[in-house]
Amino acid sequence: MIPLEEARSFVLAGCRRGPVATVALDDALGLVTASGAVAGESVPPFANTAMDGYAVRAADVVDAPVRLRVAGTVRAGESGRDAPVGEGQAVRIMTGAPLPPGADAVVMVELTDAASDGGSVVVREPVPVGNHVRPSGDDVVPGDRVLDPGTVLTPGHLGLLATVGIRQVEVVRRPRVGVISTGDELVDDGSPLAPGQIRDSNRLTLRALVAESGFEAVDLGLVRDDEAAIEAALLDGVGRCDAIVTSGGVSMGDFDFVKVVLDRIGDMRWMQVAIKPAKPLAFGTVARPGDGAPVPVFGLPGNPVSSMVSFELFCRPALRRMAGHADADLDRPRVRAVVDEALRRKPDGKVHFARVTCRYDDATARHHVASAGAQGSHHMAAMAAADALAELPDGPTVEPGATVSVRLLRP
Repeated sequence: MIPLEEARSFVLAGCRRGPVATVALDDALGLVTASGAVAGESVPPFANTAMDGYAVRAADVVDAPVRLRVAGTVRAGESGRDAPVGEGQAVRIMTGAPLPPGADAVVMVELTDAASDGGSVVVREPVPVGNHVRPSGDDVVPGDRVLDPGTVLTPGHLGLLATVGIRQVEVVRRPRVGVISTGDELVDDGSPLAPGQIRDSNRLTLRALVAESGFEAVDLGLVRDDEAAIEAALLDGVGRCDAIVTSGGVSMGDFDFVKVVLDRIGDMRWMQVAIKPAKPLAFGTVARPGDGAPVPVFGLPGNPVSSMVSFELFCRPALRRMAGHADADLDRPRVRAVVDEALRRKPDGKVHFARVTCRYDDATARHHVASAGAQGSHHMAAMAAADALAELPDGPTVEPGATVSVRLLRP
């Protein structure tokens, strides 16, 4: 067996950053920027009011309460140039509207009493120059860098880019990940099971994990145990995807058609990693037909829990690297947590990843974990209930009160 970090390092070394593309903001959420962006205009583009109220000259309301003549109204979207504020005057103004010429402050409507005919208004309190005024360029001025390379784009980033008039952004393209299942024993049409058959759940689960991680999942289908069919499916996937994920047939000594085909068409390493579950792992590359570019191929174990844990430990961080994420951000968030009930295990030379539920205790300001259920590699009910993986070093049962490292699967 090889250590987890050795296997992880080998996998990551085979996954390089993907190609760069220019995409519309609507398609950019969650992608990583390949270049920075500089503002070409001011935000706000003009001085405007932060409140509904009256635009005034601050000098005219120093001795408030005072009565001012209402000289007009400025709404959002209007220029305000045709409603200047002169001495002793005020202009009714709506939030976001430009400050009219002559005004240097805004009195919020709650501090005023307007005449019934709208011809005048009493300002009850004085206000300073600039009151409730958002100056031009208060947020951004031309030349400001609004985005750095390597930024993971959030809704806020997209809003900022749109605000300064940028409609497209250069990003690392979202990886397309093909998922394939093979085996004569598998069915996926919902029909009653014949003797010896099992339902293909891994393909659906792995596609969901790919999509949840922010990548494009491509269904390469369920392929029977036939070398020619498997090779055709794999080469088809390699030709149109950035990475391929298979499950099953990666244990040492297995005579499996996927293994036979990948050994023939790819450069693969078949590993036994010192972890439980998910000990067997295959990883390598297959040359893309046409340009010969190396396409990473992940061979995950067939047990459903093992395939999910293997995806978390190897596929997800590797795909995030391909998507341009920094090495420090490849993994799920980790916390230290207190064990509330015994997490049973025996010394076996492996690191165990227990499926657990995690909660935060406000009283102790600590995270706490408990088993999510049965820990077999086929126990999907516990995997579905788990929101974290507790990392148990080689050794005996982890007793209540001990602390462990935990990977949070959900926020």
